[in-house]
Amino acid sequence: MTAKLTQSYAILEFLKNLRPDFHLPEGVAIMNPFTDKDSRALATIFYNKFYNDHHPRKFIFGINPGRFGAGVTGVPFTDPIRLQEECGIPNDLPQKAELSSIFIYDVIKRYGGPADFYKDFFITALSPLGFTKNGLNLNYYDDKELLKASEPFIIDTILKTKKTILTDSNSCFCLGEGTNFKIFQQLNKKHQLFDKIIPLPHPRFIMQYKRKQVGEFADEYVRRLRSI
Repeated sequence: MTAKLTQSYAILEFLKNLRPDFHLPEGVAIMNPFTDKDSRALATIFYNKFYNDHHPRKFIFGINPGRFGAGVTGVPFTDPIRLQEECGIPNDLPQKAELSSIFIYDVIKRYGGPADFYKDFFITALSPLGFTKNGLNLNYYDDKELLKASEPFIIDTILKTKKTILTDSNSCFCLGEGTNFKIFQQLNKKHQLFDKIIPLPHPRFIMQYKRKQVGEFADEYVRRLRSI
């Protein structure tokens, strides 16, 4: 990224130019929020608000967008409620809560708030485009054929992320300590993408199975995020 380009410009150009060209298994569809004008407009406002600078960020990689977070707002782990109430970006989307978004914004609040958090981090995903099957969310690794077909796209987008968006670290974070982390490690071994990948328990796992310990997990997130 040249010095003349702000982080917001680089991010929006990166997202706008995502071009998946791999074969999809039968019944699987790509969910690209950046082809929807409303989602694209909200994402543009968000990135211009929090990334309109030349400050380097550290990367946090999730799995892929879901239907009720980035799938509608264009912003990872940010549902319409959090976009309006926490980020100060009004929207006319159905005000539907998404579990992972609730947890991530608890972490963000403990970190110091959206301005402080987004100054230090850029949240993306191994696949920045989502997938659905029969109208339901599908992780890129849930279907063996999809996993194999999407691997070149995933590698390409990670490399473009590193090339396009300014970072000050060759370490990154992975949301998910199970399959997502395992696959990320395998890809990293093959392609030498990062020196170190730091896993974090996935927000949805925490909200579904560890709800009583949300505060402890959120504090642990902040501790690990501040470790690099």
